[in-house]
Amino acid sequence: MGPILVTGGSGQVGSALLRLAPSDMEMVAPGRAELDLADHAALTALVQSRPWAAVVNSAAYTAVDRAEHDVVAAWQTNALAPAALAAATAAAGIPIIQLSTDYVFDGSAPGFYEEQDPVAPLGVYGASKEGGEQAVRTANPRHIILRTAWVVSATGSNFVKTMLRLGAERPELRVVADQDGCPTSADDIARTISSILGQLQSGPYGTYHFVNAGEANWHQLAEAVFARAARHGRATPSILPIATSDYPTPAARPANSRLATAKIARDFGIRPRPWQVAVDEIVDALVREAEE
Repeated sequence: MGPILVTGGSGQVGSALLRLAPSDMEMVAPGRAELDLADHAALTALVQSRPWAAVVNSAAYTAVDRAEHDVVAAWQTNALAPAALAAATAAAGIPIIQLSTDYVFDGSAPGFYEEQDPVAPLGVYGASKEGGEQAVRTANPRHIILRTAWVVSATGSNFVKTMLRLGAERPELRVVADQDGCPTSADDIARTISSILGQLQSGPYGTYHFVNAGEANWHQLAEAVFARAARHGRATPSILPIATSDYPTPAARPANSRLATAKIARDFGIRPRPWQVAVDEIVDALVREAEE
């Protein structure tokens, strides 16, 4: 297999992909100084610069609340850049993997969302990511759109790191308990992408969901984080469940972000591990890092 071009290499998933990719899979991730996502001619030239085996677009504008007032920037990164990459990869005859999100759904469904369920984003972030999906889907038939949710890791900015930081500062935390989802390890997403890349030359292509197995609300996730941290001797704050209405934000969040993963298991043999195991691993890594 030839080299893989990765955008967003400094993000949670991109950095995990660079760290965890198999030794026989060369990943190339230009930094922000080398890659301007707003420069579509530069993106096209980059795709044309080497005989890439595939492009993985993990770059995204992920500041959900800020996107409500920064509409152009969100659409530029989440929709127009994927459109340029998809067109360039199609012209080069190579596949593209586009990372997407549960926020393309409005969260009103009673069960786990399947890939074919209708999208109805609630805000700018979700709408721009759905725009990126449409751009990739229509520009390059050799595509994988990989939706995920509630991404956590030992790097970057995410819920697990925030909880541990706030828990060390405050005796009591108030955490939303009426939004349901599937906490998902960035490392597991990276391993999934690597597995798909190894099978991608012959397909199948299309839209897939990957999240860790099981479900939780944010309050339950916080409880799991501190239960694991307590095993390392960390103090546990009181964690009070609150409603979404008690914690207003500029952008509306889906009340249900649970994604079904039967399709990716059927087509690629990828079966996610429980989120509790993945979160325990992240907490262990963060505690070890803090003690070093």
